Order: sequence, then C-alpha cells, then structure tokens
Amino acid sequence: MRILPISFDHSAHRDFLRHLDAFLRDSEQILTAWDAYSEEHTDLDGWPYDDDAYGLRQRRRDADTAEAFETVRAGARHLLATADTQLPRLPPVSVQAHWGYRLGVLHSALDRLDALYEQWLATRDSLPLGARPGTPAFDSALAEHHAECWSHLDDWATHGHVLGDINTAAQYAPSPLAPPPATMAVLPAPGPTHTVRR
Repeated sequence: MRILPISFDHSAHRDFLRHLDAFLRDSEQILTAWDAYSEEHTDLDGWPYDDDAYGLRQRRRDADTAEAFETVRAGARHLLATADTQLPRLPPVSVQAHWGYRLGVLHSALDRLDALYEQWLATRDSLPLGARPGTPAFDSALAEHHAECWSHLDDWATHGHVLGDINTAAQYAPSPLAPPPATMAVLPAPGPTHTVRR
C-alpha cells in the first residue's frame, strides 16, 4: 500500500471532502433506485422475473456507482492518510469506537479497487483491435470490471462518511491537520474609562 505524504493545503483537502460528499449522496440515490427496482422486479424469494432485464439494470447500477466514484479517486489516498494521522491525535472523548474499523475497510476497498483497475487496463489492452466503447466485446469486459468493483465501491458508500466525521472532530481539537472552525471574535463592550492619578 502506498502512503502518500499529507498535504497541509486545507483548500485541496476541503475539495476532496466535497467530492466525497457528492459521491456519498449520488451512491445513496443509485442504491435507493436499485433497491426499488429490485423489489419490484423479483419474486418473494428474490429471483428476478426477467433475468436479462434485471442483469442490464444491475450493470447500470454498477456503472453509475463507478462513474460517481471517479471524482473521489484522485483524493482518496490523501483523505485516508489525513484521517489516519488525525485520528490518533484526537482526544479520546471525541473518538467513536468504530472509526478505526471503518478506516480499515476503506483502505482495503481502495487497495482492491486499485488492483482491479490495473487488471482492467490489462484486459482493455488485450481486447481485439476493433473493440471500443459501444462494441459488445468492450462493453461486456467493462461491465464485468464494474461488477467486480461494485462491492468495494459500496464499502466506500457505506463507510466513507467516517472521513468527514474524523475531519470535523479534528477541527475542534488542537491539530495542524484540519483548519480551525470559523468563529467570530467577541470583543468586550466598551466601558467607562478611568483616569489614573498619580
């Protein structure tokens, strides 16, 4: 696993967190739509009424989730490395017991996604010369790649919020790794002035 140095560019960190928030929202909508479709198009035992239609819809879920994660991928290692450094510096009272576990799940999922991406590049390069997006050979291989990635993307959808939770906790704890919360300085009201005579 590559450990990237932590950048103290708070603006970039906030951008990565915004991309993560967008992914979490998008993936929730994708999963909600999938659950509704699956419930409507399967019998009481969970078997699809139409295997082909169900498979196509599942492929769309996988592809949509993969596409939503692309905005997170560039900053994912940074977010994990920052959270790994922030977490041990937090006061114990502000730490949730499950945070370390969730970070471990995210690390494992990202490692697996990186490995699957490398496999996809090799698969794509081995396709026949005429195989391009829109052709059965390409689209079938890409759908298989998305299907292999989906459970790891779902781990990010399920546990990714911990990165924001840790960052929020770090904002309220002494740490150079998160920008301090914006506060308004409260100045004392002007009082009467006294002249000291000597």
